[in-house]
Amino acid sequence: MYLVQMLLPLYDNEGHPFPRAAFDEVSAELTSAFGGLTAYTRSPAHGLWRESDAETRHDDIVVYEVMTDRLDPAWWRDYRGRLETRFAQDRIVVRAQDTQML
Repeated sequence: MYLVQMLLPLYDNEGHPFPRAAFDEVSAELTSAFGGLTAYTRSPAHGLWRESDAETRHDDIVVYEVMTDRLDPAWWRDYRGRLETRFAQDRIVVRAQDTQML
């Protein structure tokens, strides 16, 4: 079993919030493909990264996750690319963890 997480930004690079419809579309796609999802949307997480020695950038993000029995890296690379286009990002983090149901 795999837990796949997507870290989605709440705002574009100019600080404008993405429309709710963009997140609703992700929810519908993932629910259709995997039968359900969990979205951590109530309190945004804060991501920080260094662009250079002099500049630290940040994002407010929400986390969407699905569980799947089979991991298809090619499908996830393609989907990540679509998310990067939809949310106008250079890179969106999509990560997978091998997990065990208890």
